[in-house]
Amino acid sequence: MSASWNTIESDAGVFTYLLENLGVKDVQFVEIFSLDADCLHQRGPVYGVIFLFKYPVGEKVRETPVDGTFDYDAAESRFFAAQTIQNACGTQALLSVLLNKDDSIDIGPQLREFKDFTGAFPADLRGEALSNSELIRNVHNSFARASPFADEAQRLATEEDDVYHFVAYTEMGGKLYELDGLKPAPISHGSCSFEEFPNKVIPVLQRRIERYPAQEIRFNLVAMVRDLRIRAREIGDEDWLHQEEQKRSAWQWENALRRHNFIDFTGETLKGAVRFKLAGGEAKYAEWVEEATKTTSTRLTERRRFKGGVNEEERVTEQ
Repeated sequence: MSASWNTIESDAGVFTYLLENLGVKDVQFVEIFSLDADCLHQRGPVYGVIFLFKYPVGEKVRETPVDGTFDYDAAESRFFAAQTIQNACGTQALLSVLLNKDDSIDIGPQLREFKDFTGAFPADLRGEALSNSELIRNVHNSFARASPFADEAQRLATEEDDVYHFVAYTEMGGKLYELDGLKPAPISHGSCSFEEFPNKVIPVLQRRIERYPAQEIRFNLVAMVRDLRIRAREIGDEDWLHQEEQKRSAWQWENALRRHNFIDFTGETLKGAVRFKLAGGEAKYAEWVEEATKTTSTRLTERRRFKGGVNEEERVTEQ
């Protein structure tokens, strides 16, 4: 029986360092906030995108996909793995892009060994091999947010629950494919070259989103691209390079925070605050709270600036 896989967030920093910890070189993720082909093109070489959406629990299995066609030959000739365990779909989506782009990405010796080992397997056995990979599972779980309230061995979802699912889109062999481990095979969305991928994938994503009610906005899209620091060095843009390095530092800090349970720390802090208030009186306590509030506000402002946001958008657009 496979050990448990914990839930991870759809976050560019999580995905970037997850792959880095698996030995992948010169790849990162960027969040995409607009379904605009130009927005993807500006990120340079785009290897694929990962789409997060609310999964319709209880939906009937269809013999044909709503959009596109099943390509059963690609299920054997390309890396495609059936999802056989709960909570693994995020990492599985990343690997669905990565292991089909190993001709242009250095995936590292461990993932190379995994792909070679599973190359002759059918999709269901590839899924089992992925689920039972101690290396991949441990790296995946290292990015799960610590929770003191819920058992990580989560119950199965019901139709009343909000369940989210990751799928991957990438170009393979001159076609645009949707790779979803819950489907029996990759879904072909027609002809597509590597250079055309941003233009071809956007309409597919738009059609998918349009199938949801207009008030549904809970979607997330990240793109796998070449490390933007490489591009910054190539064009000699030291400001952009510095910004990207700061963003990496912010990601590392956030990933470290995900591993810690702050409940005990918070409890002791509150106890200390009460003791401080009793010892110094109301005036001193109010002064202390005001100072702490200002400090927190300053730090949040700095983090937003260093994470990229508008500054990153402006920088990429200029290039």
